[in-house]
Amino acid sequence: MQAPLLEVKNLKKYFDTPNGLLHAVDDVSFTIEKSKTLGVVGESGCGKSTLGRTILHLLDSTSGTILFNGRDITKVGKAQLKELRRDMQIIFQDPFSSLDPRKCVSDIIAEPMLIYKKYPNRKAAMEKVAELMETVGLAARLAYSYPHELDGGRRQRIGIARALALDPQFIVCDEPVSALDVSIQAQILNLMQDIQQERKLTYVFITHNLSVVKHISDDIMVMYLGNMIEKAAKQELFQRPLHPYTQALLSAIPIPDIDVPKKRILLRGEVTSPIDPKPGCRFAPRCQYAKPECFETNPEIQEVVPGHFAACHRVREINSLGSECGGGQV
Repeated sequence: MQAPLLEVKNLKKYFDTPNGLLHAVDDVSFTIEKSKTLGVVGESGCGKSTLGRTILHLLDSTSGTILFNGRDITKVGKAQLKELRRDMQIIFQDPFSSLDPRKCVSDIIAEPMLIYKKYPNRKAAMEKVAELMETVGLAARLAYSYPHELDGGRRQRIGIARALALDPQFIVCDEPVSALDVSIQAQILNLMQDIQQERKLTYVFITHNLSVVKHISDDIMVMYLGNMIEKAAKQELFQRPLHPYTQALLSAIPIPDIDVPKKRILLRGEVTSPIDPKPGCRFAPRCQYAKPECFETNPEIQEVVPGHFAACHRVREINSLGSECGGGQV
């Protein structure tokens, strides 16, 4: 088994608010192997984007450890961080607000190369820009266009090209297709997969769209109010979700066949406040299986079946998991 490219241990990110500490990311641990994609899913506000930005040091972590290529990058200085930026990039959710409206397409893509002096002169950098534009499917005639002159799909292709400018190993994809039309989403997803195969890239793919995450991911991590509550290979997660929250999420996926029965799991109850949360499972107020212990102690993430992790006090009981590890179907 190869060493992981990224290893996150007990990562926490809290924000000060007038009412207390907001636990945006709370004790999250995972690893990603090289050239693999980890999909991160959950409701809006569960901490997905904060997790990605904390890994990249766009936000400073509160505590925990981040290892990249075996090197501890949890706390790094400005010089070290600048070097780290070569290998770790991000594709933002909004393809318009993430681009400088004062720069044309070629200048936006070339900017990282010029800052890092990757090429001996501007001419060499622009040759690389032309190559990247071709890679992401941008016509050469658009080199001197501005972001406001282009549609959302082309803008996001610019963002992808800019992320590739320094030949990184790792990219956080922060809901890169959520602002695009469905037909354009498919094109961008296929493009990202092709680029990943060609360049052996590693992705953290953040999204709230379960169909998208199933299409592009190798492993999937489910988050709820800052906690990782389930993680497994994509086929395993979709065939046998173990956590009640994951089961409810998957039950909401529409099936385009009226003859196929679909049992929808409706979540009721109040969402726990992420500000100074009390001990106990944060999903308990909305969980139909909750017992007193669920409101008293935090469930530990555990390997319920080989390679399948879940944080739930009653996971084996709910899914009737015995020695043969059966059950778990929605």
